[in-house]
This record gives sequence, C-alpha cells and structure tokens, in this order.
Amino acid sequence: MIEHCNRCGSKVDFVTPPGDSLPRHVCSACGHIQYENPRLVVGCVAEWDGRILLCRRAIEPRYGYWTLPAGFMENGESTAQGAIRETHEEAGAKVAIDAPFALISIPHINQVHLFYRGRLESPEYAAGDESLAVALVAPDEIPWGELAFRSVTLCLERYLDDRSAGQFEFHETFLNP
Repeated sequence: MIEHCNRCGSKVDFVTPPGDSLPRHVCSACGHIQYENPRLVVGCVAEWDGRILLCRRAIEPRYGYWTLPAGFMENGESTAQGAIRETHEEAGAKVAIDAPFALISIPHINQVHLFYRGRLESPEYAAGDESLAVALVAPDEIPWGELAFRSVTLCLERYLDDRSAGQFEFHETFLNP
C-alpha cells in the first residue's frame, strides 16, 4: 500500500480520481496520481540437444525449487532482451530467442509472465547469484513436484505438448489463486 506521494512526499488517499473508473493513490497535497500496474516477468524455455535448461532458486520465494530462467523486466529493455538477460544472469547461458511462447496473467499477485522459446548458443552454463544449481534436463527428468511456480509448470506442459506435436503455438493463460 502506497502511503506517500513519490513527487512531494505528502500523504496519499486511495480514491477514484475524476474521469477514472478505479481507485488510485492520489496525493492530498499536489494531486499527483500514483499508478500501480502489474509487473512483467520475462523468461525463456531454452533447449540444447533436446534438453531444457532449469535453475534451482537461491532466493525466495520458493528457495530451492526449480524454475525456468526468468525475472522482472527492467526499464529500457524489450521483453526479449529481458529474457536473454535473465537467462544469462541466472544460468550463465547465452540464448538465441526464437519466438514468444506463453503469456500467463496472474492478477492476484499483479504479475504477467511471458516466456519465449529459445536455443542455447552452446552447452555452457553456470549458476548465477540467484541460482543454487543449473541443469539441462530431458523431459522425463523434469522435477515436476519441485517446480517453483504454477506458471512454469503450465509453460513446460504446453511446451512439451507442442514439441511432441511438431508445431509450436502461442499460449495465453489466466491463473486464479
């Protein structure tokens, strides 16, 4: 909950501004409207020789669980650049992006997850600061019960289904709590 204006520091009220349809944080002194919007998480399903790159998380939430390399998009980068950066930061791997693959809206945590399909440029990888371990795993080795997030599980399920069918599609999903 926002308590103070990011422009002047005065107290904000949670009210519906004139001409708007939703309550917002509005400064009681200067009138500045402070918007809160969903955060975008970008990542990649990266393959090498039929194996998928997974990272074991070294941070909360879900410390010790496996995930695809992904993280919050930064200002000044495209979604694809963010996915490439996150793959390098978390897995020490260089990836070539093929196409957007899965978009997962998660409104109860104010996030949108966008995963790309990609290919490792080489089989070289190493755990970054946010990973305990990194591994290339065959589909039958995926630790399904140890995946960190439902969005990752859904993405991997769709990916493997599409790969088996020999044709990749774009998938959009809405996750409820």
